[in-house]
Amino acid sequence: AIEAGKRDKSVLIIEHTKKVGEKIRISGGGKCNFTNLSIEPENFLSQNPKFATSALSRFTQHDFINLVKSDNIAFHEKTFGQLFCDESAEQIISLFIKKMEFRKVSLKLNSSPRSIHHSGNFHIMLDNSEIISSSLVIACGGKSIPKIGASDFGYLIARQFNLSVIETRPALVPLVFSNSDLNDIKSLAGISLNAKVGCDEIDFNEGFLFTHRGLSGPSILQTSSYWREGKVIKVNLCPESNIAKTLMNMKRHFGKRKLETVLSDFLPNRLARMMIDKCGLSGNLADQSKKNIYAIGGLIQNWILKPSGSEGYRTAEVTFGGINTDELNPKTMESKKIKGLFFIGEVVDVTGWLGGYNFQWAWSSGWVAGNEV
Repeated sequence: AIEAGKRDKSVLIIEHTKKVGEKIRISGGGKCNFTNLSIEPENFLSQNPKFATSALSRFTQHDFINLVKSDNIAFHEKTFGQLFCDESAEQIISLFIKKMEFRKVSLKLNSSPRSIHHSGNFHIMLDNSEIISSSLVIACGGKSIPKIGASDFGYLIARQFNLSVIETRPALVPLVFSNSDLNDIKSLAGISLNAKVGCDEIDFNEGFLFTHRGLSGPSILQTSSYWREGKVIKVNLCPESNIAKTLMNMKRHFGKRKLETVLSDFLPNRLARMMIDKCGLSGNLADQSKKNIYAIGGLIQNWILKPSGSEGYRTAEVTFGGINTDELNPKTMESKKIKGLFFIGEVVDVTGWLGGYNFQWAWSSGWVAGNEV
């Protein structure tokens, strides 16, 4: 909207909730992880992995960082290049609102289109008025976190205009389990550690959390975007060491130490105890055969788990899938079928990793569309 306003376009944002930027407001624990220092195409999932490249290269993370700096918003870097506001996510919202006001962008809150028709121009029927516009930008996100207003509105509009939509599912979401796996996991609820979690050929070495329903933490959220129902995940609970070799070396000098005590040097106590029980072991380190030591080392560093599902859109940070990128021009975000119809951000089939990537995609795709409408 700001970019279109810079070009002296008459711009109206129609927002169906009572305030703007709610997803910005709640992100990053209220600090807003607004971008990442390292933005690469491989950080995004899509039916067409190259689709996002054009927009991301035309309005980069550095462009957005400069925008943040221009408003004197202090920020800091966390792990893996993630950038957060020092004070509050409200500063990012305020930045946008000020620039919108300067560019005379209008904002209509608590308003939902009752119908949208296209006949040369777009005719948008609101509760008590009709808006006629030469361009329409759908920037309403996906289904994630419905309590703040998320819905399938964008996909319905796409289908109305005969644009294909890639099947959606929750992404960046905790995974849940059933049966014996859940019994094991529930007993460890509240324990967190660093772990490497993988699905298929990709893995993430980040924070890992046991919950009453399953597993969470950054490594799990990242993996969830790649996981499909029926697949397993592989968990390495101690990625910084070779447990089996370490135990074999320690056996020579610390054989009289209890196996549980030794493993507690590497894992939280309850987790060490559970791993030992799952292998049916007991006694001192000296009592363990090479076979047993490699068995428990293998379990700790290649724990195979089969999720039964995810926590769903209720807690998912983003929505996987969306408007088929084949329907859009990557340089403009405009529909190839309907002139003047644009789709940007999360509603499109572009899903970023955890860590500011999805916001950067929103900024970049929005900037591109704003320079074309």
